[in-house]
Amino acid sequence: MTPIHNRGLQFDLRTLLDRRRALTLLGGAGLTTLVACGTPATTTSTTTAAGTCSNAIPQETAGPYPGDGSNGPNILTRSGIVRSDIRSSFGTGSATAEGVPLKIELTVQNTSDGCKPYAGAAVYLWHCDIDGRYSMYSQGITNENYLRGVQEADSSGKVTFTSIFPAAYSGRWPHVHFEVYPSLAEATKAGNKITTSQLAFPENVCKTVYGTTGYTQSVRNLARTSLDTDMVFRNGHDQQLAVITGDVNSGYTATLSVPV
Repeated sequence: MTPIHNRGLQFDLRTLLDRRRALTLLGGAGLTTLVACGTPATTTSTTTAAGTCSNAIPQETAGPYPGDGSNGPNILTRSGIVRSDIRSSFGTGSATAEGVPLKIELTVQNTSDGCKPYAGAAVYLWHCDIDGRYSMYSQGITNENYLRGVQEADSSGKVTFTSIFPAAYSGRWPHVHFEVYPSLAEATKAGNKITTSQLAFPENVCKTVYGTTGYTQSVRNLARTSLDTDMVFRNGHDQQLAVITGDVNSGYTATLSVPV
């Protein structure tokens, strides 16, 4: 595979550092504890039980492959983007992403309303494939749009996506990107989003998944980083680390509360 992530890592790093400099000038706004490079940090915000939260999930960079019109193509305004199963491309695309089955369940909570379920909010979610490539951007799959989709939160604030376990690519811990919008209408016109963040996967599950067919490169890449040194999660990942259940045969389910 042709390396595609050098540019992406630099893009992510610039964006992340700019955001952290802004937080520093604002005194952190009580959201983040900043530390010297290489030293693990923790956020001051933690999610407790369902229906309760102490603060919003940390905002993160969308990275160089968002597909929301902010850096190149915009998939959000295309017919077909509202879907739960994101494994296959739609429209002019024809490919289906392969990998260990994964369901991603996010529960959106409204911090402005006592952390009640944010019914009617919309989540746009995307991540890389088994080879660490992003549809719409990476060489060989620029005409594909798999592993991208939008869902509207139900009465309990929940959205569910059917996908595959993403790879670990060079320079990053395994993760999923997502944006939260106040409504489906806002999401599908690429309107004003509430937040952009990322979900992280536990190390033990990553090691198990990457021992299966197709994830060979991920074994090497995972060994070269950690949650505490990753450019995004090293600043605190308690609110972004998913709870995982399941196995490689029947598939996994990743759950995360998303207070916004």
